[in-house]
Amino acid sequence: MGCNQTWITEVILLGFQVDTTLDYFLFVIFSAFYTFTLLGNGVILGIISMVPRLHTPMYFFLSHLAILDMSYASNNVPKMLANLVTQKKTISFVPCIMQTFLYLAFAATECLILVAMSYDRYVAICHPLHYTVIMSWRVCTALAAASWGFSLLLDTVHLVLILRLPFCGPHEVNHFFCEILSVLKLACADTTLNQAVIFATCVFILVGPLCLVLVSYTRILVAILRMQSGQGRRKAFSTCSSHLCVVGLFFGSAVVMYMAPKSQHPEEQQKILSLFYSLFNPMLNPLIYSLRNAEVKGALRRILWKGSHV
Repeated sequence: MGCNQTWITEVILLGFQVDTTLDYFLFVIFSAFYTFTLLGNGVILGIISMVPRLHTPMYFFLSHLAILDMSYASNNVPKMLANLVTQKKTISFVPCIMQTFLYLAFAATECLILVAMSYDRYVAICHPLHYTVIMSWRVCTALAAASWGFSLLLDTVHLVLILRLPFCGPHEVNHFFCEILSVLKLACADTTLNQAVIFATCVFILVGPLCLVLVSYTRILVAILRMQSGQGRRKAFSTCSSHLCVVGLFFGSAVVMYMAPKSQHPEEQQKILSLFYSLFNPMLNPLIYSLRNAEVKGALRRILWKGSHV
């Protein structure tokens, strides 16, 4: 490294480079989305904790998904909102790296939690008589803990590989948060190893879990079609279709973002894709589960009815 190179202490998040008037419009829209994300996922957490009937493995994993969605959005969105209405769009380098680490950790954990949820539905529909034995609370806790622990360990590897790099410019991140691929462009050294590890991680944490989910739901679909009861088929389809909507939104946007050829997705388009799994998916998840799940809707109505008669 040359002695005349300057080390970065803060960077500028360029965000959405649009007219100032549109900045304020986006601030209002994204603030509403973020508020709904927190309220929607918070309501789901509250319902699950207050209603004993929902203390089951499926809702145990759903509560983890709600926590992840709130954490995921809170890691990226507040800084984006602040930058939309302020002239100074800088972020210190250490908080920037922490934002990168947390974003990777939450995303990887959500991938694995979605796999655990698909396995839970597979056992419930394909092996209903053994469900309580297979999906015991000990197994559920172990799956959740493994999802969080493995994701943190994996993303610690990314953190170590990032911190070994010298960062000396440019001082601008062409994104609305410190997304890992954008941050690597600040390094004044070869990032081939980082890029290779990111691709390997995508194969392992995106393609692998997605294949497991698809295998689970293929077997679930076969089992549903064999059901004699029409009501049972409708209930199974309702629950599983909700999960598949979440899986499609999350994995679809992430795979396109990190595994499609970059020449096909300009930087502005990548920002829009990032919004899907940073803001839109966390906002839509509680909407999908609450509107398409009879048990959640019934529990919410009972809570509201009791509250109105207190």
